Amino acid sequence: MAKELIISKDDFETRIALIEDGKLAEIFIERDESAPKHGNIYKGKVMQVLPGIQASFIDIGWEKSAFLYAGDFFEIEGSDYDFFESGTDESENGENCSAENRNISPYEAGAEITQGDKAGYKRKKPKKSRKGLPNIDQLVKKNQEILVQIAKEPVKTKGARVTSHISLPGRFLVYMPTSSSIGISRKIKSDAEKKRLKNIVMKYRAEGTGFIIRTAAEGATEIDIERDIKFLTGLWNNIYNEQLKAKAPKLIFRDIGLSLRVLRDFLNKKIDKIIIDEKEEYKKITEFLSIQSPEYIDIVELYKDKGGVSLFDRFALEKEISKSLNKKVWLKSGGYIVIDHAEALTAIDVNTGKFVGKRNFEDTILKTNLEAAKEIAFQLRLRNIGGIIVIDFIDMVKEDHKEKVYRTLEESLKNDRVKTTINRITELGLVEMTRKRTGISLSAVFLEQCPMCEGSGMIKSAQTVCFEVLRAISRHAKKTRAKKITATVHPSVMNKLYENEKIIKALEEKINKTINIKMQD
Repeated sequence: MAKELIISKDDFETRIALIEDGKLAEIFIERDESAPKHGNIYKGKVMQVLPGIQASFIDIGWEKSAFLYAGDFFEIEGSDYDFFESGTDESENGENCSAENRNISPYEAGAEITQGDKAGYKRKKPKKSRKGLPNIDQLVKKNQEILVQIAKEPVKTKGARVTSHISLPGRFLVYMPTSSSIGISRKIKSDAEKKRLKNIVMKYRAEGTGFIIRTAAEGATEIDIERDIKFLTGLWNNIYNEQLKAKAPKLIFRDIGLSLRVLRDFLNKKIDKIIIDEKEEYKKITEFLSIQSPEYIDIVELYKDKGGVSLFDRFALEKEISKSLNKKVWLKSGGYIVIDHAEALTAIDVNTGKFVGKRNFEDTILKTNLEAAKEIAFQLRLRNIGGIIVIDFIDMVKEDHKEKVYRTLEESLKNDRVKTTINRITELGLVEMTRKRTGISLSAVFLEQCPMCEGSGMIKSAQTVCFEVLRAISRHAKKTRAKKITATVHPSVMNKLYENEKIIKALEEKINKTINIKMQD
């Protein structure tokens, strides 16, 4: 599969498109006001401690306070990892690690965790309950200053979720200064390679610090790993020293810009070409690659306008981005899916539309659902839709048809770098799934709430407004001595008023005034 990164930067935003086999697969956009804050580190101040919900609210300088849950302060085991513990006192007192608590790159697979630094590990099953977790008021106090990292971006009315367990991603490793654990990506299958990488990390890490070994580390040299450790520990030392001098609330560390973040996450992928349309960005990227991945330098190209055609127009990306904001997505067969966003979840409905099929009805439904399953996986990735997702497939009677659709969706989601979980198709044809939130969705970047419908997607009908206008005229007539009342309305409402001309005449007689209807410009 041919992959290209198209990077366009101007004075007001940076846009990056991932093209796979000539088709837009992912789009990344960063504006100053919408720049992702995931991974940023703040020195915050505890404003409220709420034992009832085992959480506290932290002032980090934003309009809305951040949310710190007790489990994000005191480490608890998570299901994303296999746990091992040593029989030594040192490892028994060591720390556990979970994906949520550790704020690990959203594109990393689960990892195996080895605790302590000695042999003799025994498998330990993750705990099912959180009994024994200290109360939040035992962990933090009001007005206490605390260093936190953004684990989840704010969403609509919800503030950001933060963790006190800092994680700093590099090319091959994720550094965890508040842990002594070593984690290894489950995508690395070879036991010998896992052991080799673990030994290298343990050789160079500072005592009492932790690392996650990323999938990209597979096959990396000892020099590569050592360089990553030195870079990340140096970065942490700078952050730690900066926060000692800072007074809360204050931003202590901002993650690198969009272009370098995307490159960092794609360095372990096979990229065939990187095209950039801005000289300074080109220089910054080539300097970054010369240090991190010299092998990519030859595929970087500076785009020059030819005939005034912009880089995104050259690849017909503007049109594709606009299409990605539509609620309705047509399928090749003539069916379609409808994507609706609510505050709690995203609902996706599948319909046969224009597709009538050539055989029986069950085959028509199966073909539409199979096509929809592939398209849904593609759209979730393209639009960066996260959180809870409910898919309403067309009802299927045959169990083998349900299985085919489920397997197709499952297989299609393997192309997604972001972690997803998917449940089986229910009797009602519903699939419940989750996709980890990573930054801001495409719709949140490009769209804003309609001032008329306030996000419902619906506005009052012209007939309803017509009657509201007549009632408003009646109320106003009681307050004025004027003999004539003029109402300026939308053209569609004006048409409805003229359709109700008899009602207007009757109202004129009732209020003893002339009613003039004027069309809005």
